[in-house]
Amino acid sequence: MQYGKTMKTVAISKRSKSINELLRKASRENIIIRTHDGTEFILAEIDDFNREIKLTRQNEKLMRFLEQRAKETKTIPLDEVKTQLGIK
Repeated sequence: MQYGKTMKTVAISKRSKSINELLRKASRENIIIRTHDGTEFILAEIDDFNREIKLTRQNEKLMRFLEQRAKETKTIPLDEVKTQLGIK
């Protein structure tokens, strides 16, 4: 998540069937949307999402893990990961 981004409200047309179906699903449970390049987005009702943020921040183990990950600077080249996983 990138902090400092602004939010924009977008009105969805009734004719946007696939988006409206995702919104219906998101009203029942939070959804992670993954694009073809692996970028992920979360789709959640705002009230529910705010609650999820509050609960997540209370998860001390997760917060420690995220703090540790944020400090990491070393990366592994994609080719090396593919070799380790046996993917060509």
